[in-house]
Amino acid sequence: MATCLVYRSDKKAETYLYLPVGTTFSDLPEPLQLTFGEPSLVMRLDVEADMKLAQANPVQVLRAIDEQGYFLQLPPKLPVEELISRRFS
Repeated sequence: MATCLVYRSDKKAETYLYLPVGTTFSDLPEPLQLTFGEPSLVMRLDVEADMKLAQANPVQVLRAIDEQGYFLQLPPKLPVEELISRRFS
């Protein structure tokens, strides 16, 4: 289990960053900070391997946090038709 703070990007739609408690945004690599933009706190979350997350695999989240100190959730790849539908609905 890892207790994380989940942040939303102000530059990239549907992009989220999971940081373990105790890690700050300034601890991340500078290119990631610049690309991600200003982080907005969304929630505090206890990530466990057997839990269900909306758009991420919890095992991959835990592995990334263990190996690189954070997990970056990128927007889902959607068919062009669905992207158009979302934009104009």
